[in-house]
Amino acid sequence: MLTLFTKRVLLVMANIPEGKVLTYGRVAALAGKPSGARQVSRLLHSMSEKYHLPWHRVVNSHGKISLRPSQGYELQKALLESEGVEFSQKDIIDLRIYLWTDRV
Repeated sequence: MLTLFTKRVLLVMANIPEGKVLTYGRVAALAGKPSGARQVSRLLHSMSEKYHLPWHRVVNSHGKISLRPSQGYELQKALLESEGVEFSQKDIIDLRIYLWTDRV
């Protein structure tokens, strides 16, 4: 049985539009638990495939991909770039441009 928080995370994640990103903390806040960023990370890891979540649209609060090279980093970056998200030379996403700010 899914908790209310988990259901809300799934809803938030499912609604992130192409070409936009959210931070783990923002997903948690929109799902009703501002301190739940780590839980969001665990949920994405365990449920993204089952629920077909656009996991690649979630980045850390600095606008960086949290995955390590050779452990999904390259795939996440490629997926974001294919949606038009641009990275700086230091591989940072400008959250002023790409952060999704609409409500679910």
